[in-house]
Amino acid sequence: MSRARLLYAASETDADMLYATGFFAPDPFLFVQAGRRRLLVMSDLELDRARRQARGRVTAWSRVAQRVEAAGGKPTPAAVIAAVLRERRLRHVEVPHSFPFGLARELQGLGLRLSVVPDPFWPERERKRPDEVRAIGEALRAAEAGLEAGLDALRSCRIGRGGWLRRNGTRFTAEDLRAEVDTAIMARGCVPAHTICAPGNQAVDPHEEGHGPLRAHEPIVMDIFPRCERTGYFGDLTRTVVRGRASERLKEVYALVEEGVRLGHRRLKPGADGPAIHREIHALFASRGYPTGMKDGRMQGFFHGTGHGLGLQIHEPPSISIRPSTLRTGHVVTVEPGLYYLGLGGVRIEDVALVTSTGSRNLTRVPKQLEL
Repeated sequence: MSRARLLYAASETDADMLYATGFFAPDPFLFVQAGRRRLLVMSDLELDRARRQARGRVTAWSRVAQRVEAAGGKPTPAAVIAAVLRERRLRHVEVPHSFPFGLARELQGLGLRLSVVPDPFWPERERKRPDEVRAIGEALRAAEAGLEAGLDALRSCRIGRGGWLRRNGTRFTAEDLRAEVDTAIMARGCVPAHTICAPGNQAVDPHEEGHGPLRAHEPIVMDIFPRCERTGYFGDLTRTVVRGRASERLKEVYALVEEGVRLGHRRLKPGADGPAIHREIHALFASRGYPTGMKDGRMQGFFHGTGHGLGLQIHEPPSISIRPSTLRTGHVVTVEPGLYYLGLGGVRIEDVALVTSTGSRNLTRVPKQLEL
């Protein structure tokens, strides 16, 4: 009558399931852990592959469904899950916040007790093992390859009439730049998604992907966050560049953001308070005459977090922002302050760092360069 942990999700999209099983599947399957014993209940379609690749014992969903039918029941997901638990003398299971509500109601109706575990469901996910750090590094290398391909494309553009960037006789667009970045990422075995190549005022909305023709002498924010197909881990990288000559004000803002990145790196260490790091960078920007607030109906300044955890999700704990957090050895976090003003555009620079026992180590290798 011991308690167990239960997941029912597709590991392609559920990081907790992927972490538990090490197995990619596009459709939901059942995972049960009781003590050190791990069981995966899979469709026949995935059975052989799961037995080769997954962590834990694997059994067929169809076999359990047949036993449910033989007992006079309908082999619904709830009935199959309940049968698996009863066969293992489990009546009380712990589930994550993301567990399907309707399924939970059905399982409770079948006499099972479900307790919701506060996030994170697997607390050990926050502190990365050496193999996880290597996996993040692999995804970072793909992001860097994408960045370099994009920079090469920008360098190949000539500056045409009206300041428009031109390549092969046509205006060069944000969509063209994104295609160059994403193609290089895919060649490294990673999957790009919503790569940001946002010029000028478009980048004042930090998650705007960017669209339309690109101009010389204005900033382009390139935020690249691919996922490795083999491991599921993410990389994350942002650089701000100008094809041509940056204005003196833009150079000043870029230097200040770069100073904020260096400050963030210096403050990363075990026991460091995430909100305190974030407030210090905010104060640095404000002290240099770059405040944050609503102006002309838009938020301007530095109005997002300084950083976030990185792993099987692009955003995961801990957070370096106003949300409470304490850094620990093994955390992998981004350091990505930015400043955004209409008329200037956006400037964001992002590295990824590992918190070590004595401080931190920057995992990002590509240099920071404003003008191309």
